[in-house]
Amino acid sequence: MAHHHAGHSHAGHSHAGHSHGAGTTDKTRVLIAAVLTGGFMVAEAIGGLLTGSLALLADAGHMLTDSVALWLAWYAFKLAERPATSRHTYGLSRVKTLVAYTNGVMIFLVAAWIVYEAVRRFLEPGPILGGPMLAVAVAGMAVNIVGFFVLNGGDRNSLNMRGALLHVIGDLLGSVAAIAAAVVILFTGWTPIDPILSVLVAVLILSTAWSLMRDAAGVLLEGVPESVDRDAVAADLVANVANLREVHHMHIWSMDGERNVATLHACLTDGADPYSAVSSIKQRLASQHGIRHATVEPEFGACADTKAEQDDHGHNTSGRSGHDHEGDTQDDHDHHDHDAHGGRHEQPGAHSGHRH
Repeated sequence: MAHHHAGHSHAGHSHAGHSHGAGTTDKTRVLIAAVLTGGFMVAEAIGGLLTGSLALLADAGHMLTDSVALWLAWYAFKLAERPATSRHTYGLSRVKTLVAYTNGVMIFLVAAWIVYEAVRRFLEPGPILGGPMLAVAVAGMAVNIVGFFVLNGGDRNSLNMRGALLHVIGDLLGSVAAIAAAVVILFTGWTPIDPILSVLVAVLILSTAWSLMRDAAGVLLEGVPESVDRDAVAADLVANVANLREVHHMHIWSMDGERNVATLHACLTDGADPYSAVSSIKQRLASQHGIRHATVEPEFGACADTKAEQDDHGHNTSGRSGHDHEGDTQDDHDHHDHDAHGGRHEQPGAHSGHRH
């Protein structure tokens, strides 16, 4: 069975519609935020130690992990710019997703530490200097606001940018909590407000961190992107591509949360031009569904994969190969050319047995 992979060269592959300029801009934004966060983190840690404020120390600890996370995010953008190789045929863009998932995990760890320290401080409260605490917290909020606006102008669809922005939002909330705690302490002297607000900030950022981790895990596990309905895409192809009788063995996944990829088997009507059909399928996927990288295997009659498996395993009494087609877009058995008694076998190697 002939395979047509029009434009499917991975090495040095140019992905139509993929903006490398946007990636460069995002990398610069993350670098600026990393420098700002790392620089002020030292000052805030010193301020937390001098004033005895857990809110400041918690925010400084958060800023420490954020600084590391932002530098990782910057390096991930740098790695993603490297061209594809014979070993890494899609390039290293998925490193950004790995970093996004790691950032989510780091936020969970920081939140757990904040909660633990808050409980300890609540049970054993100590003196807190409200004035210096307020001054440091205001300065920290100013730095975090600048970092937020720098990152907020980046690509919202990038998991790596979402992870970086989440860290800065957590820092910003921490600064707000520290300011509020300082004001309450200055006017009332009630120090338990410091650990209470620290826990509130930890809880607020956990839900967003979980969302980031879930989306990143979906990409790493190569699930169908939430914005894509695989069965609807298959039905659209059959309805709009000439001489396309059926689509099956269809897989859609994302390389990095932004760039979607697909593979599929296209069952064509007899006499159809395979090259023309494959080109039409690729054009339809790109123009209507944003899938600009697809591998299409044209077929006439029986599916090559199924017949190869029949050769490997033999027919059972019902004439079916025992191959599980759960998850295929349509009933693959309708077009299989089974002999009534299961007695006809192809010679080994007669079909490609190409699997995706």
